[in-house]
Amino acid sequence: MFFRSRLRITTCAIAVLIASLTGSFAADWQATLSKEPPGNFPELRPLRASYRFGWSGVTAATGEVHFTKPSNDKFQLEGTGRTTGFVRALWKLDVTQRAAANSHTLAPIETQQTESYRSKKVVTHLTFTNNGVTRARTESQGDKVETKSKQFVFPNLFDLHSAALYLRSQPLKQGSVYRLPIYAATNAYLATVTVTDREKISVHAGTYNAIKLDLGLKRIGKHLELEPHKKFRRATIWVSDDAERLILRVDAQIFVGTVFAELQSVRFDNPK
Repeated sequence: MFFRSRLRITTCAIAVLIASLTGSFAADWQATLSKEPPGNFPELRPLRASYRFGWSGVTAATGEVHFTKPSNDKFQLEGTGRTTGFVRALWKLDVTQRAAANSHTLAPIETQQTESYRSKKVVTHLTFTNNGVTRARTESQGDKVETKSKQFVFPNLFDLHSAALYLRSQPLKQGSVYRLPIYAATNAYLATVTVTDREKISVHAGTYNAIKLDLGLKRIGKHLELEPHKKFRRATIWVSDDAERLILRVDAQIFVGTVFAELQSVRFDNPK
């Protein structure tokens, strides 16, 4: 009994030590988050853009986005995407997404994403507040429908749409680093974005002077500890160095290799 008691005490002490260290590490990375308010860079004009996605020069999917400002205090992004060609024969996927953000604070309001596969459908709805996000995820497969809800408490979260709006509002000076907490579909991540260069880049939509960004991701665990992203390594993002700051190209290193997204065309609803 004496040894069992000592073992329990030792185990409890180790648990307390790990918890305190985890809390310390969590506090450390949270202290490094970007605190700058939205910048005064001109807001994005309403537009329609198309992209292609793939790897090694092979197109695997296409997508279209429509960015609007439906009211004075709201930005909205609507997107559709689908696999194409031989990839679709192997893996059928159709995606739609709608995301809304506050046009003054650039904080996310809500996001809804629908994924339609060959044999199932997944609908994810995110509702954001200043204190976190509530996720409702419904999976339908034949007659079986299952809905799961989850809350993630963390202040001032971004989604992908609002994070892009926030970053494009910033000065993006050479060497600048931005660290943002982002909730994307099912998990929270710490995104570290570094401005690395300015260079010229050619994509299908044209040739642009561009701002080159490096993106790193860490998963935020349920105890707010940082964990490696199991499928994502790093990404390079090129953004047009002009009044629009459009996403021109993304090269991402993931677990299966390097994949890309590239701007194919863009049309503004209200041309200058």
